[in-house]
Amino acid sequence: MTTPAEPSLRIAFDVTRTRAVLRAAKGLEGDFAQLAARFPAGGQRTLLSIEVDLDDFLTGLDALAIWQHAETVDWEQDLATLVGGVLDDADAAEQRIQDPEFTGSITPDDVEAQLGLDWCADLTDFQKRDIAQLLSMQHGANFSVPGAGKTRVGLAIFAALRARGDVRRLLVVSPKSAYESWSYESEVCFREPLNARVMDGRPDPGTDVLIVNYERLGRSLAALASWLRAAPAMIVLDEAHRMKLGARGIYGSACMALGPLARRRLILTGTPAPNGARDLENLLSFVWPGHGRRVVTQAVAGGDLAHASKVLRPLFTRTTKNELGLPPYETRIRKVEMPPLHREVYDALVGRYTVRAESGRSDFDALGKAMLRLLMAATSPALLLEGESRYAALEYQVPPLSVPETDSLFSLMKNLPSYELSPKYKEALSIVASNASMGRKTLVWTTFVRSLTTMERLFAAYEPAVVHGGTPDREEQIKRFREDRDCHVLLSNPATLGEGISLHQVCHDAVYVDRDFMAGRFLQSLDRIHRLGLAPGTETRVTVLASEGTIDEVVALRLEEKLEFMGQILDDPSVQQLADLEEEPSLAAGMDMADVRALLSHISAHGTR
Repeated sequence: MTTPAEPSLRIAFDVTRTRAVLRAAKGLEGDFAQLAARFPAGGQRTLLSIEVDLDDFLTGLDALAIWQHAETVDWEQDLATLVGGVLDDADAAEQRIQDPEFTGSITPDDVEAQLGLDWCADLTDFQKRDIAQLLSMQHGANFSVPGAGKTRVGLAIFAALRARGDVRRLLVVSPKSAYESWSYESEVCFREPLNARVMDGRPDPGTDVLIVNYERLGRSLAALASWLRAAPAMIVLDEAHRMKLGARGIYGSACMALGPLARRRLILTGTPAPNGARDLENLLSFVWPGHGRRVVTQAVAGGDLAHASKVLRPLFTRTTKNELGLPPYETRIRKVEMPPLHREVYDALVGRYTVRAESGRSDFDALGKAMLRLLMAATSPALLLEGESRYAALEYQVPPLSVPETDSLFSLMKNLPSYELSPKYKEALSIVASNASMGRKTLVWTTFVRSLTTMERLFAAYEPAVVHGGTPDREEQIKRFREDRDCHVLLSNPATLGEGISLHQVCHDAVYVDRDFMAGRFLQSLDRIHRLGLAPGTETRVTVLASEGTIDEVVALRLEEKLEFMGQILDDPSVQQLADLEEEPSLAAGMDMADVRALLSHISAHGTR
């Protein structure tokens, strides 16, 4: 009996499952050195072993052709299966790219027959179109706008795959804000509701749909991997832009590790490339490891985004805003002028010192370094200084005190709310007051929690609801905004409320007191009040406030560039439209502090009921 020859090369996942490890047998150092050189992105640990990022390894599979001992290569089974799938996917994707008229093996008319007898939910024409395209692919990406029903489309894909016996269970990775939607749809879309559970502890083997948030992935990898291996599974990344950093990020590396364990991979996001092509590369690398990144890189390399859009379009589905048939919305930017003391402080923060500012130069240098601090200062420099507590509101003096001529600028800044009211708060107050007089509710966005607590006090007469990361009764606040006629304004930040919630039934006005550089978050927040189900003829108005001559103008320029890119790569005019906001005059431009005081006094005395 002959002893099997020792493998000349072993190829396996590393412990994180985000890298491939290649180990050669002793005596093959020379051959292995030549092979290792074909993976320049790899890290050679010893003369006989290297580690290569999984995407780089799959992209460079051709390098293995130089190994002269192919018959004695030992592959880890999971990795071998992934490689086979990647090669098949690459061929199929290449066919779709080469033939733009390729319609796939399933048409929209076939969809209902594919879903199985247990499916009972209605589908729109555009949902059937997206489902047909996704079922015609091994793996897929749905980049439809928020409100297009991506959750239902994802469950329909699962239903069809389960009906044909390809998969038996579904892992959904999503933000916590999407839990309700997945649980609800899992119940109403099927005659026999799916057993859908949010992961708590170890996964239940009897669960049909297991839901877990991105924050929990890292510490739950082993348990989730076991659950995926236990039965043929599909994995969905909802709001997949959360892992746009790919293997370089905590969420992305966890997703990349779990992806190969699922028979089918699907990503859902309305904002797949908020910062450019790299985001899109990382998302498609999850769907098609070793192929997605290369396709995107090649498509956008020439800089012709119209061509890139045509090249990439067969790889994903997208329902646009226009296809939802929603009433159009107005998006305007209002530039406000900083009052004198605000301007002097802001200029000092960016290095333009007056004589009065020179005495506190070191203090201003320390405060003005960070981008977020400049964003705060463009609203009110007073936000830069710590209050009595983390979320302490600014205490405005009405009427304001006179500015002491002999005090240093830094000391004046410490007491800035006593001398001047932030023009952005004044403008937001004017908009809220105008809307309330017409019976319209207003959603006011700001990045900073202290802005929220400050406006909560300034807008007290309008009984504001407030939601931020530290809000203990979030659901109650949202319910009050929806149902209480006396609650005229909801104050929140896009980081907390930018995803997974619908306010379009009760609110049609949004105001951005400030914006950061995150284009995806801006788009997501816009869709809280402009989404499927909006009544015909509804007038939706979005106003962006910007302080003249500040970082606000830089943010506007960068967001314009990012939205222009995203709109062109997705072939979506509605996104491109947002890149160029129309200017309109300030409502509060003519209001002095006496006007503000009179308005607040009138509201407090008479209310708005």
